[in-house]
Formats: sequence, structure tokens, C-alpha cells
Amino acid sequence: MTIRHFIHLFTDKIFMKFVMVGIINTIVGTTIMFVFYNLFHLNYWISSASNYFFGSICIFILNKHFNFNYKNHFWSSLLRFTINILTCYLLAYGIAKTLIKWILSDFSTTYQENIAMIIGMCLFVVFNYLGKRFFTFNIKYEKVISFTFSNQYYMPFTGTIGY
Repeated sequence: MTIRHFIHLFTDKIFMKFVMVGIINTIVGTTIMFVFYNLFHLNYWISSASNYFFGSICIFILNKHFNFNYKNHFWSSLLRFTINILTCYLLAYGIAKTLIKWILSDFSTTYQENIAMIIGMCLFVVFNYLGKRFFTFNIKYEKVISFTFSNQYYMPFTGTIGY
């Protein structure tokens, strides 16, 4: 992958749609997460996970149809979507909590975990975009998971199918 291709991943139409949908979902999810943590006093993992649980259904539908215009098998894409969300969530929030606990060791746990949730959200966005683009809604993986064999092939960086 060249630098040009890498930059294209974060400047094309798919990415811009991803950002628009993500802004709306981020506002709703962030509100849920911080209300659960700071007002309802639920723990770090439940509060941060609630953000993704409540937003995942809407985001799956919008990403599948609006962002990635993906029309292949529903169940296999839902399975990959779920795997992607769980993997990105555990990585992002696990890294954030560990890193912030180490960096802000002199601060209260509440302060550390609020900062960790913000950092975790940022990490999640990057991991999630890459996961959805190359794993969840990527036709190449659809073929592997659904065991279909044909003479079609996916053309990287163009988003098109060849024969």
C-alpha cells in the first residue's frame, strides 16, 4: 500500500459519509456513556459498552446501506460487524484505560476513567473505520465466509468488483 492509497482511505466519499453518520452516533453514545458513568455511577466497562450497544443497531444499518452500499449476505455481515465492534471496543478501551492509568496515576480513578473513555472513543473510531472498510463490509471477506465461488474479484482501493 502506498502513501497515496493510505491517504485516499481517509479522504474519499466513503470516509466522509462514515464521518457524518459517526458524528450523530457519537453525540448520542457519548451522552449515554457519561450519564451512565457520572450520574448512575455504573462502572467503566458497563458505561463505555453501553455507548456501543445502543448505537450499534443504527450504525450497522446506516453503514451497510448508506456508507458502504453493501448488498451481500445479511447474516455474515452482521457476524463480521459484531466481531469488529467487540474487537475494536476491547482494544480501544483496554489500551486507553491502561495507558491513562499509567500516565495519570496521581489522579483519582474517576478522573482517570473519564479521560480513558475519551481516549478510548478516539481509538475506537480509527480501529472501527478500518475494520468496517476492510473486514465487515468488504466483498473479499464475504466470499470467504459465505463459501461462494465465482470468477468475481475485489479491486482494492476502487471499491469495485471485477470479472
